[in-house]
Amino acid sequence: MNPNLLWKLSRQAYHARMTILARILKGINFLTFHAILPYEAEVENDICLEHFGLGVVIHPNVTIGKGVKIFHNVTLATSTWIGSPYRIIVGDNVTIGANVTIISREDETLTIGAGAVIGAGAVVTRDVASNHTVVGIPARPINHEDAR
Repeated sequence: MNPNLLWKLSRQAYHARMTILARILKGINFLTFHAILPYEAEVENDICLEHFGLGVVIHPNVTIGKGVKIFHNVTLATSTWIGSPYRIIVGDNVTIGANVTIISREDETLTIGAGAVIGAGAVVTRDVASNHTVVGIPARPINHEDAR
């Protein structure tokens, strides 16, 4: 059993209007992996939750693209109500390191561009451009040549 499969099944049950089953699967994911993975989130099926997604917390107003890799203890939180038009949008092929917090500003959409890398422990409160690496608190882009 892995959290990716349970999350996928939970989302499928939700879209099939089997809300009770979706909640049960979400609860199993929480009890087993200490992960809050909402069935309302829009997520591609090939997401990779590394380290069994332990401690991952995701707000329902999140859209996650293809080939995204999320490590343990990551939080994606929006400062808005569930179902609002404001979201966190994670582009395709993004890597989010361990212990990262991504939180949008109140009633704003936050976008992580395709191919971006979020370094471990970073706190992201602003958009991240495609193919950029950000690190630190607050997260800021690094020059790949400086990182050598």
